[in-house]
Amino acid sequence: QLQLVESGGGLVQPGGSLRLSCAASGFTSPYNYAVAWFRQAPGKEREAISCISSSGGTTEHADSVKGRFSISRDNAKNTVYLQMNSLKPEDTAVYYCAARGGYRGTYYCAVRPGLYTYDFWGQGTQVTVSS
Repeated sequence: QLQLVESGGGLVQPGGSLRLSCAASGFTSPYNYAVAWFRQAPGKEREAISCISSSGGTTEHADSVKGRFSISRDNAKNTVYLQMNSLKPEDTAVYYCAARGGYRGTYYCAVRPGLYTYDFWGQGTQVTVSS
């Protein structure tokens, strides 16, 4: 059972930066998993914003964060990072990481709703962008 723990959230001023981490555990290597970052603001639907394939070779970002956010992974540390720059008040939300994977092949992801199902979710970390 893959377990995911997010960290790095907090309060930041507009224009500032944060780096979120998604640490994975509870699996036996080799286990290949793609990771997507989602966010949900109060009163809004959850949206996928960034994702990275199990190899790290493919990444995707939603238009709302393209050019400001980047995603990377360190498979030696079983951790995926979301670097968020030029933060705006509308980025305020609870951020979740989610994963899909298995023991064979490369696993991909997408920010388009409904294309993939994610089997494992973290508990979320709050990001607040405010002056």
